[in-house]
Amino acid sequence: MSLLKQDFEWLHAHPELSYEEYETTAYIRKRLTEAGVEILPYTLETGLVAQVQGKQPGPIVALRADIDALLVKEETGLAYQSCNVGKMHACGHDFHTSVLMETARILQSQKDTLAGTVRLIFQPAEERSDGALKVLATDAMEGVQAVFALHTAPWFPVGTIGVRTGAASASVDRFEITVTGQGCHAASPERGVDPIVAASAIVSAAQTVVSRNIAPVNPALVSITHFEAGTTWNVIPESAYMEGTVRTHAAKDRELIPARLEAVAKGVAAGYGATAEFQWHAGPPATDNDPEWTAFAAQVAEQTGLQVKEDPANMLGEDFSYFQQKAPGVYIHVGVGLTKSLHNPGFVVDEASLEPAAVYSAALAKNALEKLAK
Repeated sequence: MSLLKQDFEWLHAHPELSYEEYETTAYIRKRLTEAGVEILPYTLETGLVAQVQGKQPGPIVALRADIDALLVKEETGLAYQSCNVGKMHACGHDFHTSVLMETARILQSQKDTLAGTVRLIFQPAEERSDGALKVLATDAMEGVQAVFALHTAPWFPVGTIGVRTGAASASVDRFEITVTGQGCHAASPERGVDPIVAASAIVSAAQTVVSRNIAPVNPALVSITHFEAGTTWNVIPESAYMEGTVRTHAAKDRELIPARLEAVAKGVAAGYGATAEFQWHAGPPATDNDPEWTAFAAQVAEQTGLQVKEDPANMLGEDFSYFQQKAPGVYIHVGVGLTKSLHNPGFVVDEASLEPAAVYSAALAKNALEKLAK
């Protein structure tokens, strides 16, 4: 079995959650050290940054892989399925990490031909949407002129990559709404103010924030995913709580929605005699694929024998967008076989996709250095 497949299967069998990736980090460090790859002395509790440097000083490009897993109980039946019950690499981060490790080995074997330096970022806690910020608190992106990341795509067959200019994923924001009424006996609703009725009306009204404020051609959504109220069957409670997520592609839509959502929540609550408290938690912005580098990524893919397709728009989130605020680059989807959805307990990567992805990743970095060095 190749080192690449060994790495992938070991990582898949040993998933760790965000900011708990100690064993994963140790494994990456050991494998890169064995390959002679330089590991940079950045202070990261989990995750690490390495680099492969050519003979002469030159431009710097970065490749990023995320290393954390999900709180999902695996149901694949794979011989190498998760040993950590209730945790699973259901989003392909084991694929991303093992491919970047193999990329490091390929580049290390070609280091004398590199026109600069490739920085290899093994990032923790992407599923928390803030692990990128931990890396960016170091100077890992210092001097980087282009940055790239691969992500598994179960909607593409093996041998395919998907790219698109602009937003390849959405911004990821969270909101909380607490509706306060007046508790009373369920048999005497007239003696109180029912927060459940008010909050339920807010759930419906919140959908008009997108349907009546955002242009129909602009991707945007409001999803309320958690609703909680009351403790027993015969008491109208004092309050109701809900939270959810907002996803957008356009920055102007992202700015508009929280103000409208707060106004709707407070206005609807007032109509029922209740009050609403609104809290907004901004996450990573939408990814922003640079047009020139997107075309370049597609060209390199064709040169390495991959089929290139237009990546469909989606509302998934990705904190790789923080790296794109530091340098232009591309977020690229790699076909891993038509399998279950990301974050599904039955998600399976076809191992035939590993080697082509690593070859492509190495070629992408090497060719990007040559482009920048001209």
